[in-house]
Amino acid sequence: MNTTKYIAVIYLSALVTLAGCKDQKQNAEAEKSYCISKELKKDIKLAKAEMLPIEESITLTGEVESNSDKTVPFVSLVDGVVTDTYFSLGDYVKKGQVLASVKSTAVNEMQDDTQTLQAQLTVAKRKLASVEAMYKDDIASQKDLQEAKAEVTILQSNISKTQKNMQLYSAGGSTLQIKAPADGYVITKNISKGMPVTAGGDQLFTISNLDKVWVMANVYATNMRHVYVDQPVVVKTLAYPDDSFSGKINNISQVFNENERVLKAKIIMDNNGMKLRPGMSADVVLPVNSQNKSALAIPAKALIFDNNQSYVVVYKKDCELEIRPVTEIASNSQYIYVEGNLNQGENVIASNGLLIYENLKTQLNNSKK
Repeated sequence: MNTTKYIAVIYLSALVTLAGCKDQKQNAEAEKSYCISKELKKDIKLAKAEMLPIEESITLTGEVESNSDKTVPFVSLVDGVVTDTYFSLGDYVKKGQVLASVKSTAVNEMQDDTQTLQAQLTVAKRKLASVEAMYKDDIASQKDLQEAKAEVTILQSNISKTQKNMQLYSAGGSTLQIKAPADGYVITKNISKGMPVTAGGDQLFTISNLDKVWVMANVYATNMRHVYVDQPVVVKTLAYPDDSFSGKINNISQVFNENERVLKAKIIMDNNGMKLRPGMSADVVLPVNSQNKSALAIPAKALIFDNNQSYVVVYKKDCELEIRPVTEIASNSQYIYVEGNLNQGENVIASNGLLIYENLKTQLNNSKK
């Protein structure tokens, strides 16, 4: 009797094992029978599962600003009325390019000022020569000599300043031409035809070289301990959600901003492709608190959550894909760290994965019917 029971148990176990093997074989065959179409393949992205150190991260808000070291605001040096403008906001302009015309009588005044300064300089140079001669003969003091030299230097500086200002204009009767003071993009424009302008008034336009821009991140008191100079960061924008821009913190202010009650962390970014524009909002992601251990890392978009279980779709060939269950153990803004039925170096579907997962799942269910 016992022998009969023992044989029955062995028989049932063998049936279960055979059934399991059969199911696995059916699953594998079903997965292999599904192929990615040529149209769908154009839209998918693959990512390799990499063994990386587990890192957490924090995200700071920020804003893209122009590089103030390469930004030139323009204020009119004359009173007048704008007769024409030849540029728009966002235009790239070259140094010396005519941007606007202003009707004004200020050219004659500037020329008169230059002539007056030149005459004063001639007198000052003669005075300096006389004082130098008297100083050698011990008639004049060192103070007299220094004052004479200072007078010449000041007049030379004023003449140079006036001449540089006049270079921004080309006179034609009473019409002046405003020229671009530098190469760059027009990032602000407050000038239009018919508008009156005053000497030393509001800024008419601003030109900035955008090859490099600043991202100013807001550091609240709770995050101060995590932020430091030379810290690597990743910048993301709403305008380009699939792009990440790498940089590092170059400087951190030592005083809280009065209005926002934050410290400002400056990140100088190479602006290749001109995707970062002044005024854009940005998220600044900083790695913090490394756990000193490693795990398989995959992009967040590669993870599929279904029925309380996480999965990835492993790509081998267009007609050889597998659904693998995994367990999420950590994550940050760039990666999700997983463990389970996934090996280092295997490719996972990192875009349109849910669609492929559903197709594979449907194929598996149909094969079991």
